[in-house]
Amino acid sequence: MDLDRRSLLASALAAAPAAPAAAAAQASDPTEVIELWPAGPPGGVRPGLVERTVERARPGQPGDRAVFNVTRAVLRVFRPDRPTGDAALLLPGGAYARVVVDKEGFELGRVLAQRGVTAYVLFYRLPADGWAAGPDAALQDAQRAMRLVRARSRGQVAAVGFSAGGHATAMLATRHADATYAPVDAADRLPARPDAVGLIYPVISMREAITHAESRRNLLGSTPSEAQVSAYSLETRAGPQVPPTFLVHAADDPSVPIEHSLAFQAALRRARVPVEAHYFQEGGHGFGIRGAAGKPAAAWPELFHAWWRRQLPSESAREP
Repeated sequence: MDLDRRSLLASALAAAPAAPAAAAAQASDPTEVIELWPAGPPGGVRPGLVERTVERARPGQPGDRAVFNVTRAVLRVFRPDRPTGDAALLLPGGAYARVVVDKEGFELGRVLAQRGVTAYVLFYRLPADGWAAGPDAALQDAQRAMRLVRARSRGQVAAVGFSAGGHATAMLATRHADATYAPVDAADRLPARPDAVGLIYPVISMREAITHAESRRNLLGSTPSEAQVSAYSLETRAGPQVPPTFLVHAADDPSVPIEHSLAFQAALRRARVPVEAHYFQEGGHGFGIRGAAGKPAAAWPELFHAWWRRQLPSESAREP
């Protein structure tokens, strides 16, 4: 039986101070890697583009790696000991300038694997790196990744995105049926629509009044047209095609204002799409799991998992 919100908050606050950091410091990286584009990404790789990983953590702190200039779009896989058959595709943030793999990818991957969910962390291509698809490069990767995950899963598949990864996930949720690349193999005959979507402090709008300037610049360039701004402001694309959606945001987010989530929630409600939102007074931006320790926002992974289970068919909602 699902826990109520008060129980979830209490348990999260009790466990939060040490567990996430300790787990992140001691856990190893997943060894299973799936190539999205075995023959190379659509349009090829720009000459001279070199992928690099930067460790941003100070000595003694949990890992905080950022991957720049992604040339090799891959999925890194966390497999549970007792799988339920359900899976989650995870898209870390990074303002479309980098992919922040530890605190917004691997940590949630481990948490979900402990609950029986096979978690796939996507290292997606970044639009400012000169890909042929331009601002749709990350969407191509997300669509292809969702189809590959679905081909390997026997249950439901969710997609969870953070910050700019939330924008890429919201693109997947709103544009999953768009033909953005030529089919590669049999997996591309499968739908790219997630069964459920989690958006954690997501970038949604490109409109100047509320947008995250770095994400907008890296996605659309310095002087986007009004048509581009409208097309990539995803509150304008939210309709009945969007899967049930779960939103998390902090009211004191200084980088991506809470208005992003509020606008998407309002659009989904108008479209009669099931949506659940959890707005916290404090948390700032980029808290992931570790950054919410000791605050009410620490409950969000359990709240998400409990919500997702309520979306599942009864036969998929059994405990592992």
